[in-house]
Amino acid sequence: MVTDVKKRRKKLFIVVVSLIVITIFSILLDLSWAAERSLSLREVWDVIIGNGTWGNDIIVKNFNGPRVVFGIFVGAGLGVTGGVMQAVFRNPLASPYLLGLSSGAALGAAIAILFSIPFIPLAIAQPSLAFIFCLGTMLLVYMLSKAGGSVRTETLILAGVAISSLISAVVSLLTFIAPSEKMGDIVFWTMGSLSKVSWEEMAFAIPVIMVGIALMLAHSKVLNAMMLGDHHAMDLGVDVKKVRLFLLIVSSLVVAAAVAFVGAIGFIGLVIPHIFRLLLGPDNRYILPLSAFGGAAFILLCDYVAHAIPPLYGFGVMPIGVVTALVGAPFFIYLLSKKRSEVGW
Repeated sequence: MVTDVKKRRKKLFIVVVSLIVITIFSILLDLSWAAERSLSLREVWDVIIGNGTWGNDIIVKNFNGPRVVFGIFVGAGLGVTGGVMQAVFRNPLASPYLLGLSSGAALGAAIAILFSIPFIPLAIAQPSLAFIFCLGTMLLVYMLSKAGGSVRTETLILAGVAISSLISAVVSLLTFIAPSEKMGDIVFWTMGSLSKVSWEEMAFAIPVIMVGIALMLAHSKVLNAMMLGDHHAMDLGVDVKKVRLFLLIVSSLVVAAAVAFVGAIGFIGLVIPHIFRLLLGPDNRYILPLSAFGGAAFILLCDYVAHAIPPLYGFGVMPIGVVTALVGAPFFIYLLSKKRSEVGW
């Protein structure tokens, strides 16, 4: 027994140290990208400690800085939200977008792009409507799932799938009727990109994401109880209905704050929590905080690939959602082919 505890602690230590190294490397790597010549990691480090040249300062702080900083919080938020969704629904294939949140945000963004709002610039209208429609979708799904004063998990998932499909059809229709100059903006937004975020936008989104992550982490032990089933959780003193609704609202706020400015970036919340479940088991006290770091590192590595690879073949910057899907989709297929017990569930 003592030997098993020591092995688990050793494995946890190795995972944490490895994750810290990977996260730092991914930050430096994404900060190093430049259109003409990428900087070396040493040059990036010199800029961080204040010894960089004028040109390198501009590349790191002005061009790459906002993208990388916000990418850290977006990846962390989606990673933790994915872990929470999987625990709340007791479904290893759940993700932050299970309730149609990304579809709702996409509809809000498409409306803002297609129909100009007088006296409100697009830079404000687009994220605002994406945020509002994302939260509105969650409330609609929850209300449709409520019957007899209770909400069944299965009904909630089915309602989310149905509403998501309906909203996606509306977004496709708006994309079809959009003028060519606006069609590209809608399509690019639905694929996700960190490139257009500004410091001003982050001042709104980051506090929402940070508070949301803190609230979800504080419920780690409760989520462990809920994974045993509603009846077992209630026997342990957990008010399952209130906790589930609270976590759904918090998760929706985090997802809305993230996707409102960068578009729908998929598979992070699905892939990252499962990697740590495969390594460490199902304890959310470890899974959720590690998913925050893992999500940040994953999105930055994908962002670097999205910027660095396409120009080599004469293309522009690739939407980051394409890269995360190329990595996440095969992993999703792998999960479908395995039993839940085989992924540390």
